[in-house]
Amino acid sequence: MSTTQSERLRGLLEPLVSAADLDLEEIEVSRAGKRRMLRIIVDSDEGATLDACAELSRVISQKLDETDAMGEDEYVLEVSSPGADRPLTEYRHYVRATGRLVKLQLHESGELVARILTVDDEGLDLEVPGVKGRRPTARRVTFAEIAKARVEIEFNRKDKKEEEA
Repeated sequence: MSTTQSERLRGLLEPLVSAADLDLEEIEVSRAGKRRMLRIIVDSDEGATLDACAELSRVISQKLDETDAMGEDEYVLEVSSPGADRPLTEYRHYVRATGRLVKLQLHESGELVARILTVDDEGLDLEVPGVKGRRPTARRVTFAEIAKARVEIEFNRKDKKEEEA
């Protein structure tokens, strides 16, 4: 997608997404056979529900029909939340991942898998799981040290409600 089209779509769609109390994370236009695919990724601190995505899809579709932002060619519109394994690139992504296990690729010291305990303007306070029965350890990582970050999917972790029961 050209930068001009991307900027135009962002300018057109961001107010609609904000009005739905969501954050516009990504806009992607790609080819799907003869048609184009317009994929809008949205999120919020509470997550983007299926109902919120469906309602936003109707609003965006109506707005795109009123404008020529997508031109005359056919396209498919998809509004969804980011996948569980999406990269953490913004401060708000780290805040939303508090309590989750993340895989960090650090510039200097390789890879680190740890749980985010707190996030501040400088970086993250982490709990590094113990290996072979050892106790977890605390570690501080600044944002400047992080090359890449991604949430790790946990299948066997109890959620907070289960732990409190």
